[in-house]
Amino acid sequence: MRRIAEFVLRHRRLVGLFWVIVFVAGIMLTQRTNDRLVVDFSLPGQPGTETANQIDQEFHAGGKTAPFVVTITLPAGQSVTQQSDKVGQAFAAVAQQIPQTRVVDEANTGDQVFRTKDDRTAYALVFYRFLHDPTAKLPTDAIRASLQKTAPAGSTVGVTGEDALAVGDESGGNGVFAEVLLGAVGALIVLGFVFASLLAVLPLVVAAVSILTTFILLLPLTYLTDVSFIVEFLVALIGLGVAIDYSLFLVNRWREERDHGRDNHEAVVIAMETAGHAVVFSGVTVAIGLLALVVLPVPFMRSIGLGGALIPLASVLTTLTLTPAILGGIGPRVDWPKIRHEDRASRSWSAWARGVVKNKYVAAGAALLALGALFVAFLGIKIGLASSDSLAKNGKAYVALQTLKHGGVTTGVLTPMEVLVNTDAANEVRDKVAAVSGVKAAVVANGPGNTADGHSIVVAIPTEETANSSTVDPVRHVKDAVDGAPGVIGVAGVGADQIDFLKAVYGNFPLMLALIAVLTIILLARAFRSILLPIKAVILNLITLAATLGFMVLFWQSGHGSNAIFGVAATGAVTFWLPLMVFAFLFGLSMDYEVFILSRIREEYDRGGSTNAAVVTGVGRTGRLITSAALILFLAFVALASGPGTDLKTFATALGFGILLDATIVRSLLVPALVSMFGKWNWYLPDWTAKALRVQPSHPHAEPLPAIGGGE
Repeated sequence: MRRIAEFVLRHRRLVGLFWVIVFVAGIMLTQRTNDRLVVDFSLPGQPGTETANQIDQEFHAGGKTAPFVVTITLPAGQSVTQQSDKVGQAFAAVAQQIPQTRVVDEANTGDQVFRTKDDRTAYALVFYRFLHDPTAKLPTDAIRASLQKTAPAGSTVGVTGEDALAVGDESGGNGVFAEVLLGAVGALIVLGFVFASLLAVLPLVVAAVSILTTFILLLPLTYLTDVSFIVEFLVALIGLGVAIDYSLFLVNRWREERDHGRDNHEAVVIAMETAGHAVVFSGVTVAIGLLALVVLPVPFMRSIGLGGALIPLASVLTTLTLTPAILGGIGPRVDWPKIRHEDRASRSWSAWARGVVKNKYVAAGAALLALGALFVAFLGIKIGLASSDSLAKNGKAYVALQTLKHGGVTTGVLTPMEVLVNTDAANEVRDKVAAVSGVKAAVVANGPGNTADGHSIVVAIPTEETANSSTVDPVRHVKDAVDGAPGVIGVAGVGADQIDFLKAVYGNFPLMLALIAVLTIILLARAFRSILLPIKAVILNLITLAATLGFMVLFWQSGHGSNAIFGVAATGAVTFWLPLMVFAFLFGLSMDYEVFILSRIREEYDRGGSTNAAVVTGVGRTGRLITSAALILFLAFVALASGPGTDLKTFATALGFGILLDATIVRSLLVPALVSMFGKWNWYLPDWTAKALRVQPSHPHAEPLPAIGGGE
């Protein structure tokens, strides 16, 4: 770190010029990168995905998508029975006028399940082709326009479905740029409080360069593999928070050394040797958590792992080069007005740490009790999809769904199963599926677009939407009923995707967890020169993650807060890919604070030889910074939560809560209590382990009697 610092300081103008060029290139290339991102949630090799792919290739509609449910409600005094021919013609016109759609309704199946009990509303399932382009527009408006032209005079038409409901009232949410701007404003307020000088702008400059650098690094990856559109949001918002945090720690340590009387050059070097050293380990830890996603057999999660890992790596690169270059040049001049001084540890945080050390058992017990309560909530988690009730509370799609529900149609129509069969076996399979428990109706549509390559599709409508692990059983029953039956090729649909995902992804979760744990323990053992501290850090992170998932259950699944804050009803389940995403991101992000606080405690212990004194000084020096850094990340996630879609809001609020939980209950209470409790054993690293890790061994020595109370 000293060599890097010396190099950057000697060539700071060239380093600054390099990053100016990168900044300009990033502005030019970011949109190109975003244009290459895709929407793809497939699971290669899984039966549901393979069947969906075949339906997509042969029928050019359905398989990979839940259908739109389109409705025609006749005027008072008229019935579907009276207008059945015109209603059927209106639905058929949709398939004729809108490319790559397939319609299933009463006219082409002969089944009266496609009308409400009052005989005033008819509905049809409109299957459409999956759109891999995240900027592509859904055919919602085109379908509605077609119906309005051809429906019987005076009728009211509607278009609903999973995707239509997810859009809600079509007001959407903030775009990426607006979210970044919102997060940056919040971060600037926090940085203004921390530095109380023009230095508050410096971490934002570093973050801007870091975000654009990440988009540049992401571009070649999009040519090697498909990269999920979700990465765009993560790079922008998580990149903002991480880069600001890293720069914040480095700049604050530089100020501390300056206030201790060191000249600017030496202050930069020491800041790099201490805070910069912690930044490296922190960034690699975050990257490890994300790279572990590559062991999962899911392309979109692998791409998020690879793309997401670029975020901390780019943040480390910019923080350790651009930040010292700026500090070495104009740092002292922009540290104006000099209101806040860093020549002594925070009195309030030092007092807090002394209280925790003195009452370590009470502090640890209180923290574990709070985490335990959330862990109990986590045990009630349901994995699946957000229920239709949570997707929208207004808009045209919501109104259409309410019309169906009031007419006695269950929400099972939103998530039908598609059973791909040989045409000559279609009727026999239909009868077999219709007899399955949990299936309201099974139909086979005839006519144009409903047969292809000698194949037909049996559409099974469940009695309720197959939205989570508790309601997906009808899909399992259908799969069991048709397994091995003559002429059956496979079962596709939302429920089939869930079953495949649970099997493929969560079956590999132990491997992912083991990989993260082992690599993190090795990395932190080098950082802390300790056996106990890395193991404790991993265990605490897992506890924090379980508690965060417990929050997701309470806030989103059960609706205790989601409706009041976001106007979103209880989702009934946590979307199946979210827990793993939260795990991968939060594991590394929360470990950031563990690295920063324990690195400082280790530094103080090596200097003074007392664990309790090291805890007090370490927390006194890092408490305000960790709290501020957590607040900055939290505000970035608040900005992310302002974007469109329930899943994105769930993901952002989970990360935001996890960061706050980690910075308060865990790092400010539980960690100092446990470090004080373990005493000298925190610092033990045997010779053979130190040799394998290529660091100096650490043998705890007899410590002086503590002067702060509490004992060891």
